[in-house]
Amino acid sequence: MKQFSLNFRGRSHRVDGPIVMGIMNATPDSFYAGSRTPADAGDALRRRAAVLLEQGADVIDVGGYSTRPGAPEVSVSEELRRVEAGIGAVRRLSSSIPVSVDTFRSEVAKEAVLNLGADMVNDVSGGLLDAGMFDAVADLKVPYVLTHMRGTPADMSSRTDYPQGVAAGVAAELSGKLRELALRGVSDVIVDPGFGFAKTVGQNYELMAGLPELGRLLQRPILVGVSRKSMVYRPLGISPSDALPGTIVLNTLALERGAAILRVHDVAEAVQAVAVWKRFNEACSVIS
Repeated sequence: MKQFSLNFRGRSHRVDGPIVMGIMNATPDSFYAGSRTPADAGDALRRRAAVLLEQGADVIDVGGYSTRPGAPEVSVSEELRRVEAGIGAVRRLSSSIPVSVDTFRSEVAKEAVLNLGADMVNDVSGGLLDAGMFDAVADLKVPYVLTHMRGTPADMSSRTDYPQGVAAGVAAELSGKLRELALRGVSDVIVDPGFGFAKTVGQNYELMAGLPELGRLLQRPILVGVSRKSMVYRPLGISPSDALPGTIVLNTLALERGAAILRVHDVAEAVQAVAVWKRFNEACSVIS
């Protein structure tokens, strides 16, 4: 991966190697049961925040709306309540760790950054579900994770036609959105190819193989979020709770292909994977 910088509230944070984003779901219905931390369970949120910090997360991503296929609608006020509880649990333990708000709603993004303590926005829809998101990010002047998705969580599984190949298709669609963001003065952008969003299991693996191509075409840091997803557990005939070993393999493959950020449920394992990968590459440089 190439070095890059992220601007957190006027402070430039240089990223010299892959970093780990820990998932904090302030939700009762995320697809992986082990990650569900309902917002009214204050002690559970505090414990989850403590674990993410102790295990070495570089960024904590707080979400209040599950985007798994078939997830029920959540009102703006309920999403905000959950996000506030999650970010609050983190901020009571650390004032310095960067916090990302995982939302596709501009209203939630603005409240989280302006009043709740978030430092960046992770938009699973890439601006698709809220036409005001790009303008909001431009006004907020925070890093933005631009994710590839088609349709909505309810119908995205039927929108998987990529005539030119999935990597080329994703790159083309994200390139258009990068241009829209650039016109608004937004340059601090990380791209997420959207594993599991409008892709079949097979296409997810093709996309992983095509990450270097995606990086060359987009020239942006790449975030990979494959943690315990269906591309791991469905081919193996297991459940998300048993998908950690496969997740570690995919995260390592993503690092080999240039991923800058790993978004994970299991921070300690990802931190170890990054450390071992770095050590291996150091040895390779000595030999060469």
